[in-house]
Formats: sequence, C-alpha cells, structure tokens
Amino acid sequence: MTALPPLALYIHFPWCEKKCPYCDFNSHQIKDGVAKAGFDEDRYIKALIADLETELPNIWGRQVHSIFIGGGTPSLLSATGMDQLLCAVRARVNLEPDAEITMEANPGSIEVDKFSGFARAGINRVSIGVQSFQDEQLKALGRVHNVEQAKRAIEIAMQHFKSVNLDLMYGLPKQSLEAAKADIETALSFKTPHLSFYNLTLEPNTYFANFPPQLPSDDEVDAIFEQNLELLIKAGYQRYEVSAYAQKNQECKHNLNYWRFGDYIGIGAGAHGKISYPDKVTRQVREKHPEMYMQAIETNGCAIIESKALEPKDLPFEFMLNALRLIDGVGTNTFSERTGLPLSVISKSLAEASRKKLLDENPSQLKATALGMRYLNNLQEMFLN
Repeated sequence: MTALPPLALYIHFPWCEKKCPYCDFNSHQIKDGVAKAGFDEDRYIKALIADLETELPNIWGRQVHSIFIGGGTPSLLSATGMDQLLCAVRARVNLEPDAEITMEANPGSIEVDKFSGFARAGINRVSIGVQSFQDEQLKALGRVHNVEQAKRAIEIAMQHFKSVNLDLMYGLPKQSLEAAKADIETALSFKTPHLSFYNLTLEPNTYFANFPPQLPSDDEVDAIFEQNLELLIKAGYQRYEVSAYAQKNQECKHNLNYWRFGDYIGIGAGAHGKISYPDKVTRQVREKHPEMYMQAIETNGCAIIESKALEPKDLPFEFMLNALRLIDGVGTNTFSERTGLPLSVISKSLAEASRKKLLDENPSQLKATALGMRYLNNLQEMFLN
C-alpha cells in the first residue's frame, strides 16, 4: 500500500447495569445493580491507558481522527474518570483538533445527570440507546429505563453535545405497523442529527436465542421498514448505511471509517483492532473478560490474545463486507488503496454480482443496487472466494 488509511480509536467499556436479552456484545452486568459495584473505575482506566501505550509504536506519526467509547454502558463511568481517560489519550496520540469523540449512553437518570461533565471532558457526540418510545416494548426488551427517562435524556443531550444519535429498533415482539410508526414519529420530533434504525435479530448465545419472543413475520418487518424509511426521508434524513440515517453532513465519521476499511486501535476488554502497514494488514483481539484483561495488563503489560496478518485471500471479503454496507458504496480505487491488491482479483465476483443485478454497473464505484442492498448477505458472500 502506498498510503495508509485514516486511523481511529475504539475504547471498550465492558459493564452495564443490566444485560439485555438480545445483546451479544461483550458486556457484563454490574453486581447488585449499583453503579460502583462490580468494577474498579481507577483500575480499569489505568489498564486502558497502559493498553494504549502498547500500541503507540505501531502508529508513530499517524493522526487519530475519531474516538468511539462503546460497551456495555460507558456512561456508567464518572465524569472525572472520563476526563482522566481522554486527557491521557490526548497526551499520547496525535488527536485531530476537532476529532469526533462519541460515547454510548443509556437514558437512565444516573447517566443523564453526568452529561454536562462528559461534555466538559471532551465528548462531543453521544449515542443514546433508546430502542423504543413505548414502555411495554422497553420492558419486553429488558431495558432499565422508561419512556419519560428517554425523552428527558434526549432533551438534555441536545443541550450539551454537538451531535446526538438515537438508537431505535424495529421488528420488536408483537410490534404493529402503527406502533413502529409512532416510535419513529416520536424520534423525529426531537430533530437529532442522526438516527440508527436496527432490525431486532436473535443472536446466538443470547437469552432471546434460547427463549425467542413472538416477533413479527418477515413480511410485517419489511412493511415496517418501508413505512419508516419513507418517514425518515420525508423528515430530511438520508440513509447512508444499512442501519444509519443522518441529516446533511451529520454522518458518523468513526463508523464511516470502519465501512471504508480504515484502521482503528481497539483497547479495552474484548476490543478488536485493525492496523495497516505498507506490506500487510493486521488484526488484534484483547482478553474478553474484564478481570482477565486487567490482570494481563498489570502482569504482562499486554492483553492481546490474538494478533495476525490477514492473508491476501481474505482481504477482498473483509473489504467488501464493510464497503457494501454503504448506500453510495466506495470508489473502485479504494479497494487497492486499502488492501494493496489489484481490483482484478475480484473481477469474476464483480461480473457475477452485476449479472445478477446486485451490484451497480458503474465501473468507478463498488456499490450495491437496491436489490443488492435488500439481499446484502448474499452479495457479500459472493466475495468469499
């Protein structure tokens, strides 16, 4: 590769107040539901900082363009702890002056009361896990907040942060077309710059996978999606990724970097990272359990349990798996820039996808058609070989 891709930083916070029945992320419920029980904030922050320091030799001279603090529920951190963490990051990496710094948050009152402190610490974008504006659905999803708390959290977040995203789900247990419409209309009433609109899926190794709720049929889910897509577009939101919608120039820069096969440092329990070099692309995985992660950092100075260079044969699928999620796709030149491979290595798959009307025939763009976006998994799988 003649030029390295943009670089981002992902920080994982592995605790939450309650494990949701649909969640397959690396998150661990705090003992007794008490915010400070079950984890040691100072200890974990020190581990994160030490973890970041192990990555510095791999990124010398490169600028970090965005930070995303995900979980779990990162807003369970104290505002003081968040400030300590971000100050340590700024002291160690070349952070872009106006970098997008996102934190995931739940609408519970404990987190909301700390929003002003998070903003002073440097958070400028918050992603709020609302999921639904109906108490009955929130209870079915195992959420710990109610509708009024969600609305209050959004109003306060809009006062403190440059950008706010709302996470919403559809295809919820026994959800009707009318109920799904009411959820979107309530979300739109806040005029947040960004919305994420996800279809509830039953992921392996979750409570819902073992005890599945009664979900709408595929046809009903499709009708909900089409109805709410029309409402979102009418309200001025553009769908720029499978599940992401934004007002003009309000796309999530951090996630765009993922989908364009950019690089990212991943620190924290269970975090994944991707770093490119002129001659290879590497991936790393950290210890998943928080206690084992902190012990590894404290004992060995490193919590990486897997680090490998991707095989050239795997790069096309990895690239297309991400790039095809974007509604506008990516330029064909991006493939070679980010993988170091000539476009010709996927020419047969491109031709087959175009023949099946799954891929746009524009020779300068790798972009799914409307049909390809509808059957995205099938399209992505065509690049496995």
